[in-house]
Amino acid sequence: GKLAMAIVIYADPIIFSSSSPGSLSHSLCYFYLHLPEPSQGLPQSFLGGYLDDQPIARLDSLTGKMEPLVPWMEEKEKEKENFLTLKWIFRADLEKLSKLRHQSEGLHTWQAVWGCELREDGSKGGFLHYGYDGMDFISFNKETLRWVAAQPQAQKVKEKWEEDPWWSEKMKNLLENNCNLWLQRYLSYQNKTVQRTEPPVGKVNSKVVNDRLEILICQAFGFHPKEIQATWTRDGEPCVYETLHKNVAPNSDGTYYVQLTIDIDPKERDHFRCHLEHEGLQEPLILLHQYLTIWGEFAAASSHVFRWRAANTVQPFI
Repeated sequence: GKLAMAIVIYADPIIFSSSSPGSLSHSLCYFYLHLPEPSQGLPQSFLGGYLDDQPIARLDSLTGKMEPLVPWMEEKEKEKENFLTLKWIFRADLEKLSKLRHQSEGLHTWQAVWGCELREDGSKGGFLHYGYDGMDFISFNKETLRWVAAQPQAQKVKEKWEEDPWWSEKMKNLLENNCNLWLQRYLSYQNKTVQRTEPPVGKVNSKVVNDRLEILICQAFGFHPKEIQATWTRDGEPCVYETLHKNVAPNSDGTYYVQLTIDIDPKERDHFRCHLEHEGLQEPLILLHQYLTIWGEFAAASSHVFRWRAANTVQPFI
């Protein structure tokens, strides 16, 4: 129900990140979640900041303090002030929305996503969206200074907010100026920090569908930076079109993981390998699904985990 949805959003709001894998553009995004009242151990409010798809800081109503999630945010008092300012802006907006929208009884959630991006061609973008119970409610168009209602109930909010041109101008200035200044400053902080290199840890397992179909699953995790080449090969040849990838996604410790699958005939299993290339590896990591022979019979072993650590790997930040 709604509580489960709120828990998912609180635990993993990174899904709202606007950057794409391999993109040379950069984005700064803030996600805010607000509950009318605390419920079952959840904080009443949560604010998370993300540079590209990487969490950089968070704040919730249980602690009331900004928690840096990357080393370069720890000593930046000015950034803590900006974080708190955004919290109060979001909170004020959502309190207005709550009053303007009639709410039924029960647990409801308000969300806000605010941010900007600096694209590879030098152009800039900005976005501000409000959601209700996980659905789009109203968003801001900074080019027209208009609010766009996504639900009939949002029309009243749109009319009320457009009565005040100053507020729309303020939002436009925050998106075009403040946000982009913060984005460029954070990128500068990040670039001055020694970047760690963590090679991937690989694991292969399988799911048998029937006697003619088996799904091989390759997982690579714990690697940094994000860029990785991963594919299935058959007898050494890449299975480009047969391989199903999932997007590279972040872990809470700043590393990344990816999963790729391929449908095969179980009789052909021994011909397939998972091929990983990453700058943390001195040579490609090649994984296979391993079976053990026990008293002359084949039995599926637990997924064999291959670990490889480069001799010159920079240790991760603690």
